Amino acid sequence: MKCYECEKEGKTTDTVGICIICGRGVCKDHLVREQVPVLEGEYQVRVKCMGDACELKDMQPLLKVVCKPCHEALKENF
Repeated sequence: MKCYECEKEGKTTDTVGICIICGRGVCKDHLVREQVPVLEGEYQVRVKCMGDACELKDMQPLLKVVCKPCHEALKENF
């Protein structure tokens, strides 16, 4: 599988991970691996916390792979 973001730039780079939000394959240059909250139920929710700052029981962080566009969207809702 080739990186979705690299393909848009006209490059062919092998995928090293899959974004847990959108399912795109991404290379090491187009992914972010950090703690993101666990979302239950509907996904049309605003994220109340991310990373180590999260203290809510139902929003415990997990180390996951997300693509850079999804990471930016998560940060906007932080």
